[in-house]
Formats: sequence, C-alpha cells, structure tokens
Amino acid sequence: MKIKMKQVMDWKAALFSGIASSFLFYLLNIFIVPIFLGGNLWIIIRLFASIFLGEEILAPPATFDLSALIISLVVNSVLSLGFTFLIAFVFHKWGLVTGIIGGAFFGLGIYIINFYSLSYFFPWFFALGSWPFVVTHILFGSFAGGIYELLEVEKFEPEN
Repeated sequence: MKIKMKQVMDWKAALFSGIASSFLFYLLNIFIVPIFLGGNLWIIIRLFASIFLGEEILAPPATFDLSALIISLVVNSVLSLGFTFLIAFVFHKWGLVTGIIGGAFFGLGIYIINFYSLSYFFPWFFALGSWPFVVTHILFGSFAGGIYELLEVEKFEPEN
C-alpha cells in the first residue's frame, strides 16, 4: 500500500522571509520612492502611520515624529508578515522560480487591492497610485517568495 505524502509549509522560513521582505519594502518606500515622487521619507512614514493615527498626522511639516515612526513600522511589519505567509502558503510547493515570479504577481495584486480599498476608506491614499509604489509592491512579492523558497526546508506528511 502506497502512502500519499503532501508537502507542508515551513513556518520558520515564512517568518524569516516576512521579516526580510518587510525590511526591504519599508526601506524601498521611505528612501527610494521620495526620490521619484519628491518630498522626504517622513511623508511616506506618516502615510503608513495614518492608517491608525488618522489624516491629522499628514499635516505639515513632515518632520520627525516618534509615534508615526513606531506605528508605521508596526503596520508595515504586520501587513508584510501576513502577506508573506499568504505568498508562502500559495507557492510553497513549486520552487524558487515560481516563488519569485508568483510572488511578483502576488505583490502586484496586493498593490491593486490595497490601492483601491485603502483609497476608498482613506482618500489621502490616492497619492499611492504611482509607478514607484507598484514597483515596490512587485519587489516585495518577488523577494518574499524567493527568500521563502531559498530558506524552506521541505517537509512532508501523510495525506489524510
């Protein structure tokens, strides 16, 4: 009698991939996006924090604000980990190339869903409708999928 085996997700690899992808996404958004859109990194940090702190945090001047920094880091980390777990769950069976390419498409999907849903609830997010944010989301997805596949220890368990 043959026992069918199924591959299971490596949660440790997903966690480390999520942390690395979160870090990359945050750095790209606060340092690279302002170069193309103008402004400074505090505009992006305050934009991320505005999900919880409200529109008031966006008022000028866009300078150092510890609460905005902490909230933006927490928001970015939680969302990035959640999306990375989803990417890992969907693509964990197919290997590195699929993780990278599939992750990139997943990142694009995240951008489209986030842009249209967040713009509805937070109209000031309409400013995110630009190509640098599309690119950072695609890079996030491809990095999350690729790093997960590189770190994954393939584990199998019997199917029920």
